[in-house]
Amino acid sequence: MTEDVKTTIEGRVGRITLNRPKALHALTLEMCHAMSAALTSWATDDAVEAVMIEHAEGSRGFCAGGDITFLRNSALNDGGVSGRKFFHDEYQLNHQLFTYTKPVIAFMDGITMGGGVGISQPASIRIATENTRFAMPETGIGLFPDVGGGWYLSRLGGRIGQFLALTGARLDGAECLWTGLATHYLPSGMIEEAKARIFDNPARASGILAELAPSPPEARIEANADKIAKHFASDRYEDILTSLEGDESGWAAKERDTLGTKSPQTCKVALRQLAESAKLTDFADNMAMEYRIASRVLTRPDFAEGVRAVIVDKTGDPAWDPATPAGVSDELIDSIFAPLPSDEEWKPLA
Repeated sequence: MTEDVKTTIEGRVGRITLNRPKALHALTLEMCHAMSAALTSWATDDAVEAVMIEHAEGSRGFCAGGDITFLRNSALNDGGVSGRKFFHDEYQLNHQLFTYTKPVIAFMDGITMGGGVGISQPASIRIATENTRFAMPETGIGLFPDVGGGWYLSRLGGRIGQFLALTGARLDGAECLWTGLATHYLPSGMIEEAKARIFDNPARASGILAELAPSPPEARIEANADKIAKHFASDRYEDILTSLEGDESGWAAKERDTLGTKSPQTCKVALRQLAESAKLTDFADNMAMEYRIASRVLTRPDFAEGVRAVIVDKTGDPAWDPATPAGVSDELIDSIFAPLPSDEEWKPLA
């Protein structure tokens, strides 16, 4: 077992505590396995009535994502074999949480990005705070909003999901509540009291949070909702860029400039991913689709290059390939979404 995840039982609650603070609790394969094993054990334990996912005290992040450096090393050194294994098992954890028969409560207190979204969004109760910074920033590193991102973002309405997927925009806690990405808003100073009361009576978790919660701050994104719905209306990336370019407002210029820094390939992937996810009725089908995408995108040039520019060298100058939206053909996108050989397709945990 790994020390990067602590699993305990407090009162009537199975408690998963992410404990990798120097990496903002970014998930490793061992962490995914430890969480999955605990969930499997608690599923048949009558003493456990609910599960809580949190991070260790004293750090800024709930979970900043997956182990991106590990994935890049896989892409460069083993043809993506170990990276695909990570995605496969991480997605099994995502699906396990989504289909879990006991309530799951996630405290999204701090940075909640990428892999952190994948372990918090399946929860039936999702608590945001003034510290929450929620984002799916993958298009900036040549990846895509995976871990079930297609499912969650495509169901937000008002094209908010498409906006978040393409721009990587960060939402605060009040914005998470307004969009529905969080079910509750709670000041961080009240978290420990909330947890203590939930440990004793998990069946009343929603009521406890409602009793403790004040009115949330105003959600800033609400003021831009009409602009987002208008400019991000199309599933065709070029249409979105054209729409933003035709608007002389400062907001449109800012979002257009933001998109100019993203991988054209993965922006097109994300739009198709959300369009396809919206049609699905089974979360397992969504994860199988995302695994196909991940298996291809992992070893495409943009991922290693994006991680180099943004995370490793921090130069902020990725050389995308293809360099322009026009260069990303429909045939390329089709190949990224194509089925894998039957023995390589993703499957849920048995």
